[in-house]
Amino acid sequence: MLPGFVPDAERPERQSIFNCRQSVLCKPIIAVLMLKWARRGIKLGVMLKLIPNILTLGRLGLTFVFVVMILYSPRVSEIARYLDVAFILFVVAGLTDVVDGMVARRFNVTSKFGRMIDPLVDKILVCGTFVCFAIIGEPRLFGWDRFTLGVIHWLVAGILIAREAYVTALRHIAEARGVNFAATVSGKVKMLLQSFAIGTVLIKTGHVPDAQWGYWFTSVTFVAMLAVTVYSGLRATRRSSWRESRLKGQEK
Repeated sequence: MLPGFVPDAERPERQSIFNCRQSVLCKPIIAVLMLKWARRGIKLGVMLKLIPNILTLGRLGLTFVFVVMILYSPRVSEIARYLDVAFILFVVAGLTDVVDGMVARRFNVTSKFGRMIDPLVDKILVCGTFVCFAIIGEPRLFGWDRFTLGVIHWLVAGILIAREAYVTALRHIAEARGVNFAATVSGKVKMLLQSFAIGTVLIKTGHVPDAQWGYWFTSVTFVAMLAVTVYSGLRATRRSSWRESRLKGQEK
């Protein structure tokens, strides 16, 4: 390179022109890329928001399949294998309930629709199952006659339905007034015991229908489930969210 020679690209005036042209060319490209990324981010956010509700609706579909299997079970010859399949289906439905809650909390995509539909699907699953148990006369206990078992089965189903209808009414009133009426610890324990009771009936009916210890285990499970069900229902009116809802109703 000759002494004193400066390439055009390194001259101050050339550098400014070059940078100007570069910025003029790059800005539209950067803007387009940012727009695409923003759109993808919006789509991803919408998809994440829909995942919990999709899982909930999927659980509703599994619920209908499950209760139909319970109603059809007395006609099946290989009852143990059949109820094992029903049990697996019930577990899958329960796992969707866990996953949709985790996704909603992890990505902060909880919604009023989700708070309303999720517990409603749980109630359809549980109450529908115990009504089906009453229809088919399961579980059998201690060699009691059909009438006595029928009274017990329908009494259990009636208590569960009454509790769920009562709490659902409170939830609808509170949510309509803009108050969050999400599930509490007692409600989750109640759901856990109800699910455990359903699994107990399935396993007992399929594998140990006449075992004495099966009678006792099932009876204790049902008593614990009913006690927590009634307690959680009575406790619903003492919740701070329900008192807040009543105050808002009085203000209107």
